Amino acid sequence: MRTHSYFIACSLLGLVLLCITSQSSRVIQAQSEAFRFEPYIARDIPGTGNHPGNVYVLGETLRIAMPLSNSQDIDHWRVLNDEGEIVKTERIEGAANEDVNLGALGVGWYRIEFLDDDGNCLHWTTAAVLRKLKAPVPQGSPICIDGAHSWFAEDDPTQQKQLSRLAALCGVNWIRDRLRWRDIQPGDGPFGPRTTYDECAGIQASFGLKILQVFHGVPKWVAGEDESTGRFPGDLRHVYRFCASLAKRFQTNVQAWEPWNEANAGNFGGHTVDEMCSLQKAAYLGFKNADSNVIVGWNAYAGKPTWLHTRGVLNNEAWPYFDTYNIHTYDWPHSYSELRRPAVEAAAGRPLWITESDRGVQYQSGSPWFDMTPENEILKAQFMAQSYASSLYAGAERHFHFILGDYTEEANKVQFGLLRKDLTPRPAYVAMAALGRLMAGAKCLGRFHIRDNEDTHVYAFLAQPDGVKRDVLVAWTETRSDWPQRGKHFIEWPLPENLNIIETYDYLGRKRNAVAPEMLTSSPLFVILPQGESKKLQLETYPRANFREGEASPVVMQLLLDSSCSVRVEETPWAVEYEHLVEPEKELELPLYIYNFSDQPVSGEVKIEHAPGDWKLSNSSWQVQLNSMDRQRLPLTVVIPKRDFSKKTDTWLRLKGRFDGGMESVLAFRLITQPGEGYEN
Repeated sequence: MRTHSYFIACSLLGLVLLCITSQSSRVIQAQSEAFRFEPYIARDIPGTGNHPGNVYVLGETLRIAMPLSNSQDIDHWRVLNDEGEIVKTERIEGAANEDVNLGALGVGWYRIEFLDDDGNCLHWTTAAVLRKLKAPVPQGSPICIDGAHSWFAEDDPTQQKQLSRLAALCGVNWIRDRLRWRDIQPGDGPFGPRTTYDECAGIQASFGLKILQVFHGVPKWVAGEDESTGRFPGDLRHVYRFCASLAKRFQTNVQAWEPWNEANAGNFGGHTVDEMCSLQKAAYLGFKNADSNVIVGWNAYAGKPTWLHTRGVLNNEAWPYFDTYNIHTYDWPHSYSELRRPAVEAAAGRPLWITESDRGVQYQSGSPWFDMTPENEILKAQFMAQSYASSLYAGAERHFHFILGDYTEEANKVQFGLLRKDLTPRPAYVAMAALGRLMAGAKCLGRFHIRDNEDTHVYAFLAQPDGVKRDVLVAWTETRSDWPQRGKHFIEWPLPENLNIIETYDYLGRKRNAVAPEMLTSSPLFVILPQGESKKLQLETYPRANFREGEASPVVMQLLLDSSCSVRVEETPWAVEYEHLVEPEKELELPLYIYNFSDQPVSGEVKIEHAPGDWKLSNSSWQVQLNSMDRQRLPLTVVIPKRDFSKKTDTWLRLKGRFDGGMESVLAFRLITQPGEGYEN
């Protein structure tokens, strides 16, 4: 009887272990899928070096250079914090060209003023004190930044190193850079010698930064004499070859690519969604042919995400051709969760990357500094945690703030940079460093919804502040308002009193009391809890799209209508979209092309899978034979009748090709006869 019981017990134990092992395998597989697009890069804890931009870490002595002009008139200096309070003041002693010793200061942002004996400010600069990272930035951290170092410090390795150090000190995982096709490949042939892009990539990698690189625009030899260099190449084989060569050239240091920037925006070509899908497919195939491990993002979409664009991405079955779905946003954080739903659906279960994000603030001082008012500098710094926390809740897996260096748009009088012209910090730079440290490796657990109060925001994360796994709450309250009305809101502490709080930090990463504050304000608060403590809160999670299966096909189709047929439309206010506008009741020749980007010949058939019933089409199918890297035209004309726009209209044409070995290819596009037609479809 005992032996039989032992056998049953062992059998049950075996089943339990089998279930656990199976479940563990599924978890490991799920984790593997989650980190499939996160490459490893060696990194350690960055140091401050020679303190570019007057950036120090806690415990270091701050030494600030005396201004070159009016130094003989300077009587004393003083240090002010972010609230305008005087922290230190001292008379000038010694030679006029000696550095000023400020001593050690606490974590924060500081304005250093040099004054005459009447108290008039003759010159001022800024400095920052950060808390030094206690552990290297986690490989999967979502805290990233747009740097564009290759352009901000073109052919200037010294400044590229300074900018890279300042980025690394913020605790960012990824940095975004830019390159010009014409600089890399000035003629139709092999790439040229090493450029500033090669040097900059090596420098950024040496500071432990993963690089997302983007290009837009084409050389004149690609565009042709009569075509714009700001639009996609007409022949997608140029894109394929260029991307394959990029992947080889930068394989050591560049881990991810965006094959164009904001292609749907007028200043980057004003392309339609089908054009973006065809380019994406050619680029993806080129990159992956050269380096199967490189991350290929969607050619980043600008403006408010629309369901029209999402339908284009899904109708073209473009999801197997991007590893990450990349968009930009310049909206207020409170609107992210509402606006992101079309983008999340278009991502088809792939990671959503926000590779540019900000809400620019108007500058006050003008050239050459373009500084904001002190009040707006603080509001912008408080915006940083609001933006990252809201974005990570609303589906983003990586979030890149725009931008690290000093950058203005003079047409709108807007300043974007976290740094000033001489690399000295704005308060938002210190806020960025607080995010990099306190939200290192953050994974969003959900939002604590406060009933009948949409102005109070509490987001929970599992993160690694100072290298230790903790639950981290990011909390603030703010109205849905523009800059002049922000920073004035407050509410009594809305969370349960029984939360076990380890410590709290303010928006600049300064330690506060380890107890619940009496009030929440517009200034975000980081609340550090033991791991698992946020289970006491009823957290809402953001809906995600199911993962769409699919395999990239080397056969790609393209509609190559002249850009004069494109018209800007607005499905919703502030959205950016271009569509093919054609004349009704007039025969139109559609320049359709099909490519074979494989190294083997392919043959098969292309059919019109869907077309509006009242369109007159000259063909419905084509037999296709293509050698490797061939391009073939598919002859097709269409006549679209006049429409009754009071009724729903179908505007989509979809072609599908089936080829040897089960390969398929899809092309879908809209032809409209007036803006706004067919949005319901």
